[in-house]
Amino acid sequence: MSSTAASPPKVEVRGVHKAFGSKRVLNGLDLSVRPGESIVILGGSGTGKSVLLKHMIRLLTPDQGTVFVDGVDIEPLTDLEINQVRRKFGMAFQEGALFDSLSVSENVAYRLNEDRVDRDEIEGRVHEALRFVEMEESLDKMPAELSGGMRRRVSIARALVSRPPVVLYDSPTAGLDPVTAQTIITLIMRLRDTQGVTSLLATHRLQDAFGLANYRFDAGRERVMRAESAASRNGEPATTFLVLRDGGVYFEGGPGTVLESGDEYLKRFLV
Repeated sequence: MSSTAASPPKVEVRGVHKAFGSKRVLNGLDLSVRPGESIVILGGSGTGKSVLLKHMIRLLTPDQGTVFVDGVDIEPLTDLEINQVRRKFGMAFQEGALFDSLSVSENVAYRLNEDRVDRDEIEGRVHEALRFVEMEESLDKMPAELSGGMRRRVSIARALVSRPPVVLYDSPTAGLDPVTAQTIITLIMRLRDTQGVTSLLATHRLQDAFGLANYRFDAGRERVMRAESAASRNGEPATTFLVLRDGGVYFEGGPGTVLESGDEYLKRFLV
């Protein structure tokens, strides 16, 4: 994904290597993400999708290579500086990753409390975020009282409550039934299309990838619409697919390109 002078990368990964013991997960991976871009990171289990996302917020550091956020190399940053960088990101983890001892509203408010935001503002923003994911009626419930899909929706509310310019989604529909999974994808689509958030979605579910690529959320009509094939800004696809294999980017392009590819691995992957 090439960047332009007018639109420098929001996140850039250059030649990143990462191994855990003898298992090499990332092998010189390169990635550039522009503001407002929507990227779906595809690959089977163990191909490094989650590992890649964690490098972007320095939950992991590369064995070799560099990760830049807004042009800044994040590896040498102090704890205080990296916390400032992480405020630019929202993260919706696999399985929701809620604090079981905190209520829904307390989970969503957690980062705002850490940032010592004014209490009245916290309350308003928590209601706003939960309203966005249609969970406002569950403010006082505990995570144990929620279904899997509800927990994921609260996780998305927590990711967006600080109004970050970038949101990372790590397998947000894993283990959910098809109807609930589609609800989560629609929420991600809505956030992307109504607020211009830069989105990176790691998934092995092709239906999630093509749902984001082929549809858009029409805020005026409050409904999902079929996206135009010509897609978005600069004539490039609204959503880019990134297929990982052997620690690197095996394929990069729009949904039409991957479907039309004669590559045997991609054809097996799409089956």
